Amino acid sequence: MTITSAPLSYQQISGRKTIIANWKMHGNLARNQHLVEKYLDGLQSLHANVVVCVPYPYLAQIQSFLQGTHLAWGAQNVAKFEEGAYTGEVSAEMLRDFGAQYVIIGHSERSTAYCESDENIAEKFMMAKRHGLTPVLCVGETLLEREAGVMERVVGRQLETIVRLFGGEAFADTIVSYEPIWAIGTGLAATAEQAVAMHQFIRDTIAGASKSAAASLKILYGGSVNPQNAIQLLHQKEIDGALVGRCSLEAGQFIKICQSVPS
Repeated sequence: MTITSAPLSYQQISGRKTIIANWKMHGNLARNQHLVEKYLDGLQSLHANVVVCVPYPYLAQIQSFLQGTHLAWGAQNVAKFEEGAYTGEVSAEMLRDFGAQYVIIGHSERSTAYCESDENIAEKFMMAKRHGLTPVLCVGETLLEREAGVMERVVGRQLETIVRLFGGEAFADTIVSYEPIWAIGTGLAATAEQAVAMHQFIRDTIAGASKSAAASLKILYGGSVNPQNAIQLLHQKEIDGALVGRCSLEAGQFIKICQSVPS
């Protein structure tokens, strides 16, 4: 069953919390269809902006399923180049060809495995913006950094690289996802108090460079989000939504997370 409607404007979206499904490197054609059909059946009355970010090969499939619905879709990475001899890379314009509206930038699983620098991530962030994509910038600290009390310094450096290279206005109408690396895939989520404190720090940091950008910025929480902790996390006014990994692969759990958003 599908939900047919006109696309939401940014003004309509900006006042709502955003829930993003990050499928990571999971899926096949049959499994994807089953999962999306379950999403659509269970999300007929939405209080949130819901986005599904899928591996590159499935963008055409997800576009065919979600066109004309309230659900948006996006990718999990993008090249920092417009085009050229970069075998294996996928450009922002290619993503736009498949109707993508969002792209995850700098997820720790990529920055750790592929040694992406803050500067490299910043260039991808701006490439997405130049092509009308909403970047979902992932920031966060390791457990050692949190235990050492330097988590704000680490996250601040990630944000300030973009400010230094492109100005604070670069964050206007974009998304930052606070994802403590120690929480991703571990089942150990940050407490609401920890998440709220970091979200306030992120907004204050951006406001120091551009108050208008900070006002339009959405800040999500990611890292072992599940139906149980989502209730408390998503009721915090400082938390504008969630980036959901493992639980987005189980339709029932993802739907419950989306339903945790207060009306």
